[in-house]
Amino acid sequence: MDSDLAFALRGVSSTVGSFALRDISFSLPLGYVMGFIGANGAGKTTTIRCLLGMQQIQQGEIEVLGHPVPGPVAQRQDLGVVLDHTYLVGDWRLTEVERAVRPFYDRWDTDRYHQLLGAFGLSPRARVKDLSRGMAVKLMITLALSHQARLLVFDEPTSGLDPVARDELVGILGDFLLDEGHSVLFSTHITSDLERIGDYLTLIHGGRIICTGTKEEVLDSYRVVRGGPDDLADTPGVRLIGARRTAIGAQALVPAEDAGLLGARVVIEAPTLEELAVHLGAPATGHGPGAESPGDAEPRAARSISSRATK
Repeated sequence: MDSDLAFALRGVSSTVGSFALRDISFSLPLGYVMGFIGANGAGKTTTIRCLLGMQQIQQGEIEVLGHPVPGPVAQRQDLGVVLDHTYLVGDWRLTEVERAVRPFYDRWDTDRYHQLLGAFGLSPRARVKDLSRGMAVKLMITLALSHQARLLVFDEPTSGLDPVARDELVGILGDFLLDEGHSVLFSTHITSDLERIGDYLTLIHGGRIICTGTKEEVLDSYRVVRGGPDDLADTPGVRLIGARRTAIGAQALVPAEDAGLLGARVVIEAPTLEELAVHLGAPATGHGPGAESPGDAEPRAARSISSRATK
């Protein structure tokens, strides 16, 4: 076990119905934020369930904060989980929420709970069912921070939140990360949430890791190329990922090492995080030589970046 890692998944495979995670490997050092990106159905939630010990794995190993998963019951003391929905009884008032949750945590801090309720504008007398989407997320963050969690795991917490609420959440995470022993796994398909706080990125597609590494490493490993309708039609040796063609132009993502093979007939630019997610999460168009689906591109890309990111 590695005490310098917030978590690590190594060669994890798991099957849920007809869906399968295949050879999932990525890790996060302590004190950082990992953005976990993928389209709906890519495998983000299944991976998180495996990480939390809620989903059985067929092979591989998982560790969280220096302990194997499944680990000791005390491990839950250090984990704060924020889902895209509340798991609390709707008729509970927020004072009753505390009474129900407090016995499960040895380090529960009542003063901290009420301090955070006030800071987030949550009335202790409010009922769970009457909270807005944003307020419900803030309540779950309050619960996580009130038992002094060291690792926060967010599963699509900002889906449906307005920009103001999402900005507030980024500020909350910034305060949480002032402690160098705190870490965050942030699963989302809204890439703008990660522009300010993401340190590491992992992209998943079809149950496989496409790439993983620091944000800078991942972005620097690809280029977006744009040209006329036929400019990407004859590209021997160039791997076109998530290529899109219309009557007026063509665009694709390519590994950075392939970009130089395209010459001056196309525009080559560094990708934004959103462009990276869109192309890596898109099915192949099947048009022209070199066209690939993200799954086809995965083995080379994932190895080249993650070997540096998980050292």
